[in-house]
Amino acid sequence: MDAASHGGLLRRQPLLFHQISVFLLTFSAYAAFHASRKPTSIVKSVLGSETPSSGAGGEGWPPFDGPSGPHRLGDLDLAFLSSYSAGMFLAGHVADRVDLRRFLAFGMLASGVSTAAFGAAYWWGVHSLGFFLAIQVFSGIVQSIGWPCVIAVIGNWFGKSPRRGLIMGVWNSNTSVGNILGSIIASSVLEFGWGWSFLLPGFLIAAVGVLVWVFLVSDPRDIGFETASKEVEMNEPGVETTEDVDLGNGEETGLLGSEQTDEVDSTTAIGFLEAWRLPGVAPFAFCLFFSKLVAYTFLYWLPFYIRNTDVAGKHVSHKTAGILSTIFDVGGVLGGVSAGFMSDRLNARASTCIFFLFVSIPTLIAYRSYGSMSMQLNISLMFLSGYFVNGPYSLITTAVSAELGSQDMIQGNSRALATVTAIIDGTGSVGAALGPLLTGYISTRGWNNVFLMLICSTSFAITFLIHIAKAEVSSKMSERMSSGTSIGQL
Repeated sequence: MDAASHGGLLRRQPLLFHQISVFLLTFSAYAAFHASRKPTSIVKSVLGSETPSSGAGGEGWPPFDGPSGPHRLGDLDLAFLSSYSAGMFLAGHVADRVDLRRFLAFGMLASGVSTAAFGAAYWWGVHSLGFFLAIQVFSGIVQSIGWPCVIAVIGNWFGKSPRRGLIMGVWNSNTSVGNILGSIIASSVLEFGWGWSFLLPGFLIAAVGVLVWVFLVSDPRDIGFETASKEVEMNEPGVETTEDVDLGNGEETGLLGSEQTDEVDSTTAIGFLEAWRLPGVAPFAFCLFFSKLVAYTFLYWLPFYIRNTDVAGKHVSHKTAGILSTIFDVGGVLGGVSAGFMSDRLNARASTCIFFLFVSIPTLIAYRSYGSMSMQLNISLMFLSGYFVNGPYSLITTAVSAELGSQDMIQGNSRALATVTAIIDGTGSVGAALGPLLTGYISTRGWNNVFLMLICSTSFAITFLIHIAKAEVSSKMSERMSSGTSIGQL
Protein backbone atom coordinates (compact mmCIF):
# COMPACT_ATOMS: atom_id res chain seq x y z
CA MET A 1 0.00 0.00 0.00
CA ASP A 2 1.48 3.36 -1.03
CA ALA A 3 1.68 6.37 1.31
CA ALA A 4 -1.22 8.20 -0.36
CA SER A 5 -3.56 5.22 -0.02
CA HIS A 6 -2.50 4.69 3.60
CA GLY A 7 -3.14 8.37 4.38
CA GLY A 8 -6.57 8.20 2.76
CA LEU A 9 -7.44 5.13 4.86
CA LEU A 10 -6.40 6.83 8.10
CA ARG A 11 -8.43 9.90 7.16
CA ARG A 12 -11.53 7.82 6.37
CA GLN A 13 -11.55 5.94 9.70
CA PRO A 14 -12.11 8.96 11.97
CA LEU A 15 -14.65 10.36 9.52
CA LEU A 16 -16.60 7.10 9.67
CA PHE A 17 -16.39 7.08 13.48
CA HIS A 18 -17.81 10.61 13.70
CA GLN A 19 -20.49 9.84 11.12
CA ILE A 20 -21.66 6.87 13.19
CA SER A 21 -21.63 8.98 16.36
CA VAL A 22 -23.66 11.75 14.71
CA PHE A 23 -26.06 9.20 13.22
CA LEU A 24 -26.73 7.61 16.62
CA LEU A 25 -26.98 10.90 18.54
CA THR A 26 -29.38 12.55 16.10
CA PHE A 27 -31.37 9.31 15.81
CA SER A 28 -31.72 9.16 19.60
CA ALA A 29 -32.54 12.85 19.81
CA TYR A 30 -35.45 12.77 17.40
CA ALA A 31 -36.68 9.43 18.73
CA ALA A 32 -36.87 11.13 22.14
CA PHE A 33 -38.83 14.02 20.60
CA HIS A 34 -41.41 11.61 19.22
CA ALA A 35 -41.51 9.56 22.41
CA SER A 36 -42.43 12.72 24.33
CA ARG A 37 -45.29 13.49 21.88
CA LYS A 38 -46.91 10.08 22.18
CA PRO A 39 -48.45 10.27 25.71
CA THR A 40 -51.34 12.51 24.63
CA SER A 41 -52.59 9.84 22.22
CA ILE A 42 -52.15 7.09 24.82
CA VAL A 43 -54.11 8.87 27.56
CA LYS A 44 -56.91 10.14 25.29
CA SER A 45 -59.19 7.25 26.19
CA VAL A 46 -58.53 7.90 29.90
CA LEU A 47 -58.96 11.68 29.82
CA GLY A 48 -62.10 11.53 27.70
CA SER A 49 -65.23 9.52 28.31
CA GLU A 50 -65.95 6.52 26.15
CA THR A 51 -67.67 7.20 22.86
CA PRO A 52 -71.40 6.47 22.84
CA SER A 53 -70.95 3.76 20.22
CA SER A 54 -68.66 1.73 22.49
CA GLY A 55 -71.30 1.00 25.03
CA ALA A 56 -68.79 1.32 27.85
CA GLY A 57 -68.79 3.70 30.74
CA GLY A 58 -66.02 6.00 31.98
CA GLU A 59 -65.79 9.20 33.98
CA GLY A 60 -62.75 10.73 32.28
CA TRP A 61 -60.85 13.80 33.47
CA PRO A 62 -62.58 17.19 33.33
CA PRO A 63 -62.63 19.18 31.07
CA PHE A 64 -62.23 16.27 28.62
CA ASP A 65 -65.14 14.17 29.84
CA GLY A 66 -68.71 14.30 28.58
CA PRO A 67 -70.07 14.53 25.03
CA SER A 68 -67.70 17.38 24.09
CA GLY A 69 -64.65 15.39 25.22
CA PRO A 70 -63.45 14.35 21.73
CA HIS A 71 -63.76 17.95 20.52
CA ARG A 72 -61.59 19.24 23.36
CA LEU A 73 -59.06 16.47 22.85
CA GLY A 74 -58.92 17.54 19.22
CA ASP A 75 -58.34 21.12 20.39
CA LEU A 76 -55.31 19.88 22.36
CA ASP A 77 -53.84 18.40 19.19
CA LEU A 78 -54.60 21.61 17.29
CA ALA A 79 -52.89 23.76 19.93
CA PHE A 80 -49.73 21.65 19.79
CA LEU A 81 -49.54 21.09 16.05
CA SER A 82 -50.47 24.62 14.97
CA SER A 83 -47.80 26.13 17.20
CA TYR A 84 -45.43 23.39 16.03
CA SER A 85 -46.01 24.19 12.36
CA ALA A 86 -45.67 27.94 12.93
CA GLY A 87 -42.57 27.41 15.06
CA MET A 88 -41.06 25.16 12.39
CA PHE A 89 -40.70 28.01 9.89
CA LEU A 90 -39.04 30.21 12.51
CA ALA A 91 -36.87 27.42 13.89
CA GLY A 92 -35.48 26.60 10.46
CA HIS A 93 -34.67 30.27 9.85
CA VAL A 94 -32.90 30.49 13.23
CA ALA A 95 -31.12 27.14 12.88
CA ASP A 96 -29.28 28.37 9.78
CA ARG A 97 -27.82 31.21 11.86
CA VAL A 98 -26.95 29.74 15.29
CA ASP A 99 -24.99 26.86 16.82
CA LEU A 100 -27.03 23.75 15.97
CA ARG A 101 -25.79 21.74 18.95
CA ARG A 102 -26.86 24.30 21.54
CA PHE A 103 -30.12 25.12 19.78
CA LEU A 104 -31.08 21.44 19.55
CA ALA A 105 -30.14 20.75 23.18
CA PHE A 106 -32.18 23.76 24.32
CA GLY A 107 -35.22 22.49 22.43
CA MET A 108 -34.90 19.06 24.02
CA LEU A 109 -34.53 20.36 27.57
CA ALA A 110 -37.47 22.75 27.14
CA SER A 111 -39.55 19.91 25.67
CA GLY A 112 -38.77 17.79 28.72
CA VAL A 113 -40.04 20.56 30.98
CA SER A 114 -43.28 21.05 28.99
CA THR A 115 -44.02 17.31 28.82
CA ALA A 116 -43.47 16.88 32.55
CA ALA A 117 -45.62 19.96 33.27
CA PHE A 118 -48.56 18.41 31.41
CA GLY A 119 -48.25 15.27 33.52
CA ALA A 120 -47.91 17.30 36.72
CA ALA A 121 -51.53 18.42 36.24
CA TYR A 122 -52.54 14.94 37.44
CA TRP A 123 -51.02 15.51 40.89
CA TRP A 124 -51.91 19.21 41.01
CA GLY A 125 -55.56 18.41 40.22
CA VAL A 126 -55.70 20.87 37.32
CA HIS A 127 -58.95 20.85 35.31
CA SER A 128 -58.53 24.10 33.40
CA LEU A 129 -58.66 23.75 29.62
CA GLY A 130 -56.60 26.94 29.33
CA PHE A 131 -53.74 25.36 31.29
CA PHE A 132 -53.55 22.34 29.01
CA LEU A 133 -53.81 24.46 25.87
CA ALA A 134 -51.03 26.78 27.07
CA ILE A 135 -48.76 23.80 27.78
CA GLN A 136 -49.49 22.39 24.32
CA VAL A 137 -48.71 25.70 22.60
CA PHE A 138 -45.39 26.04 24.43
CA SER A 139 -44.57 22.40 23.77
CA GLY A 140 -45.26 22.80 20.05
CA ILE A 141 -42.91 25.79 19.80
CA VAL A 142 -39.96 24.12 21.54
CA GLN A 143 -40.54 20.77 19.80
CA SER A 144 -40.36 22.50 16.41
CA ILE A 145 -36.67 23.16 17.06
CA GLY A 146 -35.83 19.48 16.71
CA TRP A 147 -36.39 18.60 13.08
CA PRO A 148 -34.58 21.47 11.27
CA CYS A 149 -31.59 20.92 13.55
CA VAL A 150 -31.22 17.14 13.22
CA ILE A 151 -31.79 17.12 9.45
CA ALA A 152 -29.23 19.90 8.99
CA VAL A 153 -26.67 18.04 11.12
CA ILE A 154 -27.19 14.73 9.35
CA GLY A 155 -27.01 16.54 6.00
CA ASN A 156 -23.73 18.19 6.99
CA TRP A 157 -22.15 14.84 7.80
CA PHE A 158 -23.46 12.62 5.01
CA GLY A 159 -23.52 15.12 2.14
CA LYS A 160 -24.60 13.83 -1.27
CA SER A 161 -24.05 10.14 -0.58
CA PRO A 162 -25.04 7.83 -3.46
CA ARG A 163 -26.93 5.82 -0.82
CA ARG A 164 -28.67 8.83 0.72
CA GLY A 165 -32.19 7.42 0.31
CA LEU A 166 -31.33 4.20 2.16
CA ILE A 167 -29.29 5.99 4.85
CA MET A 168 -32.04 8.52 5.42
CA GLY A 169 -34.69 5.79 5.36
CA VAL A 170 -32.92 3.89 8.13
CA TRP A 171 -32.20 7.09 10.06
CA ASN A 172 -35.77 8.36 9.78
CA SER A 173 -37.04 5.22 11.50
CA ASN A 174 -36.26 7.32 14.59
CA THR A 175 -39.80 8.71 14.36
CA SER A 176 -41.39 5.27 14.48
CA VAL A 177 -38.91 3.99 17.07
CA GLY A 178 -39.74 7.04 19.20
CA ASN A 179 -43.47 6.43 18.76
CA ILE A 180 -43.05 2.79 19.78
CA LEU A 181 -40.89 3.69 22.78
CA GLY A 182 -43.26 6.45 23.87
CA SER A 183 -46.28 4.17 23.52
CA ILE A 184 -44.70 1.40 25.57
CA ILE A 185 -43.51 3.76 28.32
CA ALA A 186 -46.80 5.67 28.52
CA SER A 187 -48.94 2.50 28.41
CA SER A 188 -46.86 0.57 30.95
CA VAL A 189 -47.28 3.20 33.70
CA LEU A 190 -50.83 4.29 32.82
CA GLU A 191 -52.34 2.12 35.56
CA PHE A 192 -50.44 4.11 38.19
CA GLY A 193 -51.98 7.40 37.02
CA TRP A 194 -51.90 9.17 33.64
CA GLY A 195 -49.43 11.76 34.94
CA TRP A 196 -46.64 9.18 34.89
CA SER A 197 -47.25 8.66 31.17
CA PHE A 198 -45.95 12.21 30.63
CA LEU A 199 -43.37 12.44 33.38
CA LEU A 200 -41.14 9.55 32.23
CA PRO A 201 -40.94 10.60 28.53
CA GLY A 202 -40.20 14.14 29.76
CA PHE A 203 -37.23 12.88 31.77
CA LEU A 204 -36.09 10.81 28.76
CA ILE A 205 -35.91 13.69 26.28
CA ALA A 206 -34.17 15.92 28.84
CA ALA A 207 -31.53 13.23 29.49
CA VAL A 208 -30.85 12.76 25.77
CA GLY A 209 -30.69 16.54 25.44
CA VAL A 210 -27.80 16.59 27.92
CA LEU A 211 -25.96 13.98 25.81
CA VAL A 212 -26.49 16.11 22.70
CA TRP A 213 -25.14 19.19 24.49
CA VAL A 214 -22.00 17.34 25.56
CA PHE A 215 -21.15 15.10 22.62
CA LEU A 216 -22.76 16.26 19.34
CA VAL A 217 -20.50 17.71 16.64
CA SER A 218 -22.87 19.51 14.29
CA ASP A 219 -20.50 20.10 11.36
CA PRO A 220 -17.43 18.14 10.17
CA ARG A 221 -15.57 21.43 9.68
CA ASP A 222 -15.77 22.01 13.44
CA ILE A 223 -13.16 19.27 13.96
CA GLY A 224 -11.01 19.87 10.91
CA PHE A 225 -12.75 17.86 8.17
CA GLU A 226 -13.93 19.23 4.87
CA THR A 227 -17.67 18.98 4.14
CA ALA A 228 -18.93 15.40 3.96
CA SER A 229 -19.47 15.51 0.20
CA LYS A 230 -15.88 16.65 -0.37
CA GLU A 231 -14.60 13.87 1.90
CA VAL A 232 -16.41 11.32 -0.26
CA GLU A 233 -14.82 12.80 -3.37
CA MET A 234 -11.35 12.71 -1.79
CA ASN A 235 -11.59 9.21 -0.36
CA GLU A 236 -13.62 7.55 -3.11
CA PRO A 237 -12.61 9.16 -6.41
CA GLY A 238 -14.52 6.50 -8.38
CA VAL A 239 -17.84 7.31 -6.73
CA GLU A 240 -20.28 9.39 -8.74
CA THR A 241 -23.40 10.46 -6.92
CA THR A 242 -26.84 10.03 -8.46
CA GLU A 243 -27.69 13.66 -7.74
CA ASP A 244 -24.88 15.20 -9.79
CA VAL A 245 -24.20 13.83 -13.28
CA ASP A 246 -22.50 16.32 -15.56
CA LEU A 247 -23.90 16.39 -19.08
CA GLY A 248 -20.99 18.33 -20.50
CA ASN A 249 -23.07 21.43 -21.24
CA GLY A 250 -23.20 23.07 -17.83
CA GLU A 251 -26.36 21.24 -16.80
CA GLU A 252 -26.91 18.47 -14.30
CA THR A 253 -29.68 15.94 -13.82
CA GLY A 254 -31.08 14.49 -10.63
CA LEU A 255 -34.20 14.66 -8.53
CA LEU A 256 -35.60 17.62 -10.43
CA GLY A 257 -34.41 16.90 -13.95
CA SER A 258 -32.08 19.37 -15.67
CA GLU A 259 -31.46 22.72 -14.00
CA GLN A 260 -29.08 25.51 -14.84
CA THR A 261 -26.76 26.23 -11.92
CA ASP A 262 -26.18 29.65 -10.43
CA GLU A 263 -23.30 30.49 -8.15
CA VAL A 264 -24.37 31.18 -4.57
CA ASP A 265 -22.22 32.01 -1.58
CA SER A 266 -22.19 28.77 0.46
CA THR A 267 -21.81 30.66 3.72
CA THR A 268 -24.80 32.97 3.28
CA ALA A 269 -28.12 31.86 4.73
CA ILE A 270 -30.83 31.65 2.07
CA GLY A 271 -33.95 33.80 2.30
CA PHE A 272 -37.35 32.32 3.15
CA LEU A 273 -39.07 33.31 -0.12
CA GLU A 274 -35.98 32.41 -2.13
CA ALA A 275 -36.10 28.90 -0.63
CA TRP A 276 -39.79 28.56 -1.58
CA ARG A 277 -38.90 29.34 -5.21
CA LEU A 278 -36.34 26.53 -5.46
CA PRO A 279 -37.48 23.85 -7.94
CA GLY A 280 -39.38 21.00 -6.30
CA VAL A 281 -39.79 22.61 -2.88
CA ALA A 282 -43.46 23.64 -3.24
CA PRO A 283 -44.76 20.36 -4.79
CA PHE A 284 -43.11 18.19 -2.17
CA ALA A 285 -44.15 20.57 0.62
CA PHE A 286 -47.82 20.39 -0.37
CA CYS A 287 -47.62 16.64 -0.90
CA LEU A 288 -46.27 16.36 2.64
CA PHE A 289 -49.16 18.52 3.87
CA PHE A 290 -51.62 15.74 2.99
CA SER A 291 -49.25 12.85 3.74
CA LYS A 292 -48.57 14.15 7.22
CA LEU A 293 -52.29 14.80 7.78
CA VAL A 294 -52.84 11.05 7.38
CA ALA A 295 -49.77 9.96 9.37
CA TYR A 296 -50.46 12.25 12.32
CA THR A 297 -54.13 11.29 12.47
CA PHE A 298 -52.93 7.75 13.16
CA LEU A 299 -50.26 9.03 15.55
CA TYR A 300 -52.73 10.91 17.74
CA TRP A 301 -55.93 8.89 17.38
CA LEU A 302 -55.03 5.24 16.68
CA PRO A 303 -54.97 4.11 20.37
CA PHE A 304 -58.34 5.85 20.91
CA TYR A 305 -59.75 4.18 17.77
CA ILE A 306 -58.54 0.73 18.86
CA ARG A 307 -59.92 1.21 22.37
CA ASN A 308 -63.36 2.21 21.11
CA THR A 309 -63.71 -0.28 18.25
CA ASP A 310 -64.79 -3.91 18.54
CA VAL A 311 -62.15 -6.43 17.57
CA ALA A 312 -63.74 -9.88 17.20
CA GLY A 313 -66.64 -8.62 19.30
CA LYS A 314 -64.50 -7.45 22.23
CA HIS A 315 -63.02 -4.18 23.50
CA VAL A 316 -59.36 -4.11 24.54
CA SER A 317 -58.03 -2.30 27.61
CA HIS A 318 -56.39 1.15 27.58
CA LYS A 319 -52.96 -0.44 28.03
CA THR A 320 -53.49 -3.04 25.31
CA ALA A 321 -54.76 -0.40 22.88
CA GLY A 322 -51.62 1.68 23.43
CA ILE A 323 -49.30 -1.26 22.89
CA LEU A 324 -51.21 -2.54 19.85
CA SER A 325 -50.91 0.87 18.19
CA THR A 326 -47.13 0.34 17.98
CA ILE A 327 -47.73 -2.18 15.18
CA PHE A 328 -48.50 0.77 12.90
CA ASP A 329 -45.09 2.25 13.74
CA VAL A 330 -43.30 -1.07 13.22
CA GLY A 331 -44.74 -1.08 9.71
CA GLY A 332 -43.65 2.55 9.38
CA VAL A 333 -40.03 1.64 10.15
CA LEU A 334 -39.89 -0.93 7.35
CA GLY A 335 -41.88 1.33 5.02
CA GLY A 336 -39.43 4.20 5.43
CA VAL A 337 -36.41 1.96 4.82
CA SER A 338 -38.07 0.30 1.81
CA ALA A 339 -39.04 3.64 0.27
CA GLY A 340 -35.48 4.92 0.67
CA PHE A 341 -33.98 1.76 -0.85
CA MET A 342 -36.46 1.74 -3.73
CA SER A 343 -35.91 5.40 -4.53
CA ASP A 344 -32.14 4.89 -4.53
CA ARG A 345 -32.38 1.99 -6.98
CA LEU A 346 -34.75 3.87 -9.27
CA ASN A 347 -33.30 7.34 -8.65
CA ALA A 348 -36.94 8.48 -8.69
CA ARG A 349 -38.14 9.99 -5.41
CA ALA A 350 -41.52 11.28 -6.65
CA SER A 351 -42.43 8.04 -8.42
CA THR A 352 -41.61 6.06 -5.29
CA CYS A 353 -43.81 8.34 -3.18
CA ILE A 354 -46.71 7.98 -5.61
CA PHE A 355 -46.44 4.18 -5.55
CA PHE A 356 -46.64 4.04 -1.76
CA LEU A 357 -49.45 6.60 -1.60
CA PHE A 358 -51.50 4.80 -4.24
CA VAL A 359 -51.23 1.40 -2.55
CA SER A 360 -52.05 2.91 0.85
CA ILE A 361 -55.60 3.74 -0.33
CA PRO A 362 -56.88 0.12 -0.67
CA THR A 363 -54.91 -0.76 2.46
CA LEU A 364 -56.76 1.87 4.52
CA ILE A 365 -60.09 0.68 3.12
CA ALA A 366 -59.24 -2.91 4.05
CA TYR A 367 -58.18 -1.93 7.59
CA ARG A 368 -61.43 -0.11 8.25
CA SER A 369 -63.60 -2.77 6.61
CA TYR A 370 -61.98 -5.98 7.87
CA GLY A 371 -59.79 -4.97 10.83
CA SER A 372 -62.53 -5.75 13.34
CA MET A 373 -63.03 -9.35 12.17
CA SER A 374 -60.13 -10.80 14.18
CA MET A 375 -57.10 -9.65 16.15
CA GLN A 376 -54.71 -11.29 13.67
CA LEU A 377 -56.30 -9.51 10.72
CA ASN A 378 -56.36 -6.22 12.64
CA ILE A 379 -52.63 -6.45 13.38
CA SER A 380 -51.74 -7.45 9.80
CA LEU A 381 -53.72 -4.64 8.19
CA MET A 382 -52.47 -2.12 10.76
CA PHE A 383 -48.90 -3.13 9.90
CA LEU A 384 -49.52 -2.70 6.16
CA SER A 385 -51.21 0.66 6.76
CA GLY A 386 -48.15 1.90 8.66
CA TYR A 387 -45.85 0.54 5.95
CA PHE A 388 -47.49 2.39 3.07
CA VAL A 389 -48.57 5.55 4.94
CA ASN A 390 -45.16 6.25 6.50
CA GLY A 391 -43.05 5.36 3.43
CA PRO A 392 -43.54 8.62 1.47
CA TYR A 393 -43.75 10.69 4.66
CA SER A 394 -40.34 9.36 5.68
CA LEU A 395 -38.80 9.83 2.24
CA ILE A 396 -39.96 13.42 1.78
CA THR A 397 -38.91 14.61 5.25
CA THR A 398 -35.40 13.15 4.92
CA ALA A 399 -33.77 12.33 1.57
CA VAL A 400 -35.94 14.65 -0.52
CA SER A 401 -35.58 17.57 1.91
CA ALA A 402 -31.82 17.08 2.09
CA GLU A 403 -31.51 16.99 -1.71
CA LEU A 404 -33.70 20.04 -2.24
CA GLY A 405 -31.76 21.91 0.44
CA SER A 406 -28.42 21.18 -1.23
CA GLN A 407 -29.35 21.08 -4.90
CA ASP A 408 -27.06 22.43 -7.57
CA MET A 409 -28.87 25.75 -8.03
CA ILE A 410 -27.54 26.82 -4.62
CA GLN A 411 -24.18 25.06 -5.00
CA GLY A 412 -24.65 22.91 -1.87
CA ASN A 413 -25.22 25.96 0.30
CA SER A 414 -24.83 24.51 3.81
CA ARG A 415 -26.74 27.46 5.26
CA ALA A 416 -29.87 26.67 3.22
CA LEU A 417 -30.57 23.11 4.36
CA ALA A 418 -32.37 23.91 7.60
CA THR A 419 -34.50 26.60 5.92
CA VAL A 420 -35.64 24.32 3.09
CA THR A 421 -36.23 21.47 5.53
CA ALA A 422 -38.31 23.74 7.77
CA ILE A 423 -40.43 24.92 4.82
CA ILE A 424 -41.22 21.37 3.71
CA ASP A 425 -41.82 19.93 7.17
CA GLY A 426 -43.50 23.11 8.40
CA THR A 427 -46.02 22.93 5.56
CA GLY A 428 -46.52 19.26 6.35
CA SER A 429 -47.07 20.14 9.99
CA VAL A 430 -50.00 22.38 9.05
CA GLY A 431 -51.63 19.26 7.63
CA ALA A 432 -50.57 17.36 10.73
CA ALA A 433 -52.45 19.92 12.83
CA LEU A 434 -55.55 19.77 10.64
CA GLY A 435 -55.90 15.96 10.57
CA PRO A 436 -56.20 15.29 14.32
CA LEU A 437 -58.42 18.37 14.75
CA LEU A 438 -60.87 17.23 12.08
CA THR A 439 -60.79 13.70 13.49
CA GLY A 440 -61.96 14.98 16.88
CA TYR A 441 -65.11 16.36 15.26
CA ILE A 442 -65.67 13.86 12.43
CA SER A 443 -65.26 10.79 14.67
CA THR A 444 -68.44 11.74 16.55
CA ARG A 445 -70.31 11.14 13.26
CA GLY A 446 -68.68 7.75 12.64
CA TRP A 447 -65.22 6.43 11.86
CA ASN A 448 -66.12 5.70 8.25
CA ASN A 449 -66.10 9.45 7.68
CA VAL A 450 -62.64 9.73 9.22
CA PHE A 451 -61.25 7.09 6.87
CA LEU A 452 -62.91 8.83 3.92
CA MET A 453 -61.03 12.00 4.91
CA LEU A 454 -57.75 10.03 5.02
CA ILE A 455 -58.33 8.51 1.58
CA CYS A 456 -59.18 11.89 0.04
CA SER A 457 -56.05 13.41 1.59
CA THR A 458 -53.89 10.65 0.14
CA SER A 459 -55.40 11.25 -3.30
CA PHE A 460 -54.59 14.97 -3.09
CA ALA A 461 -51.00 14.13 -2.04
CA ILE A 462 -50.55 12.10 -5.21
CA THR A 463 -51.68 14.94 -7.50
CA PHE A 464 -48.90 17.29 -6.36
CA LEU A 465 -46.16 14.88 -7.46
CA ILE A 466 -47.57 13.76 -10.82
CA HIS A 467 -45.67 16.44 -12.77
CA ILE A 468 -42.31 15.55 -11.18
CA ALA A 469 -42.97 11.82 -11.55
CA LYS A 470 -43.72 12.29 -15.27
CA ALA A 471 -40.38 14.10 -15.64
CA GLU A 472 -38.61 11.21 -13.88
CA VAL A 473 -40.23 8.63 -16.16
CA SER A 474 -39.40 10.70 -19.28
CA SER A 475 -35.79 11.00 -18.11
CA LYS A 476 -35.54 7.24 -17.61
CA MET A 477 -37.01 6.56 -21.05
CA SER A 478 -34.60 8.99 -22.66
CA GLU A 479 -31.67 7.30 -20.92
CA ARG A 480 -32.79 3.90 -22.20
CA MET A 481 -33.19 5.20 -25.74
CA SER A 482 -29.75 6.81 -25.62
CA SER A 483 -28.27 3.62 -24.22
CA GLY A 484 -29.96 1.55 -26.97
CA THR A 485 -28.68 3.90 -29.65
CA SER A 486 -25.12 3.64 -28.32
CA ILE A 487 -25.28 -0.14 -28.28
CA GLY A 488 -26.67 -0.16 -31.87
CA GLN A 489 -23.77 2.00 -33.07
CA LEU A 490 -21.31 -0.43 -31.54
